[in-house]
Amino acid sequence: MADLSRIGDRAKLKSRPGDEPHWQRLRARCFLGYRPSKKGGPGTWFARVFDEEKGRYVRRALGDFGTFTGHEIFTAAKRAAEMWANEVESGGVLQPEILTVRDACEAYLAAKPGSIAEGVFRRHVYSDPIARVRLDKLRRRDLRGWRERLENAPAAVSRNKHGEKVTKARSASTVNRDMVPLRAALNRVLAPGTPSTEEAWQEALKPIEGANNPRTLYLDIGQRRRLLDNVDVDARPFVRAMCMLPLRPGALAKLLVRDFEPRTKSLMIGKDKNGRPRLIAVPTATAKFLNEQCDAKKGTDPIFARTDGAAWCKDKWKYPIKDAVTAAKLPAGTTAYTIRHSVITDLVMNNVPILAVAKLSGTSVQMIEQHYGHLVRNVAEEALGHLAIE
Repeated sequence: MADLSRIGDRAKLKSRPGDEPHWQRLRARCFLGYRPSKKGGPGTWFARVFDEEKGRYVRRALGDFGTFTGHEIFTAAKRAAEMWANEVESGGVLQPEILTVRDACEAYLAAKPGSIAEGVFRRHVYSDPIARVRLDKLRRRDLRGWRERLENAPAAVSRNKHGEKVTKARSASTVNRDMVPLRAALNRVLAPGTPSTEEAWQEALKPIEGANNPRTLYLDIGQRRRLLDNVDVDARPFVRAMCMLPLRPGALAKLLVRDFEPRTKSLMIGKDKNGRPRLIAVPTATAKFLNEQCDAKKGTDPIFARTDGAAWCKDKWKYPIKDAVTAAKLPAGTTAYTIRHSVITDLVMNNVPILAVAKLSGTSVQMIEQHYGHLVRNVAEEALGHLAIE
């Protein structure tokens, strides 16, 4: 596929059979096209976008943009194509024009609402100079500057009950995680720039390699029992469930009574990080516990609720766990995710197939292998040992 942003590359293009334009992808199901002139004059630009109502691609001629010069021609054609694509994709109702980085972030949230991306944009984008940069002027140096400011910003550890804010240096894995929403928002509206140029905005947002090291803080069964013994009575069922299921705390908190089917001992995990619902089978003891939590509740009620009937959330579960960690004299860095990590570790150590662990925990096989693969090294070595021929 041609790189239409380069003047020299466009000049080398030849007419195609049937006068078909040369196409360049701008984003999913949106393309910018260029048809060189057979008479040596300025070529004609086109837009192609998928129309959901018609179930096929539609095309529009955009003109030759003869009033522009140099790289301005591509920029103007690209903007015109994206505006028309927005109109087609919205059913003929033109949406607000996406001009700046902030516009791109807000459009991303409108299409994919989520508290994680919203929080990152609020903390690190909207109040930063990057928010006001026009997309057609966005350069690699702009995002490098934003990334440097992100890396130097302290990461919040917690806010205690007296309001004192505790911070620490931002880790490489945290930087990688905080770059994801902005990279996703820009990917929706910008085509990748030519590598090793200032137009290659995407290069400034590449993740730091080797940042996601294997997790090391682990609580054994005895430590988890001590945690349960010391946690507040209100939070105990929720924490106990974390000790029984390898789910993310957020996914566990979103479970509704209707998600559990006691007759088949199956649990539907509907809202999780990967966004895809999944059905898991639970053992008899876990099914009995879940059934007790669901008793006398409506189908739309949360399985695990606080005394006021509301579902648990991060700001509500972290303090009971923190207090229990102190009371039980457990490692200071213990969090809700430590419990999840410990449960996954036990599954891997008990030789549960990694594919099954990945399905239960709602993550990829690659992530399980990255964080827990070292735990099965001895099993692999033992298996290889049986292959030896004396």
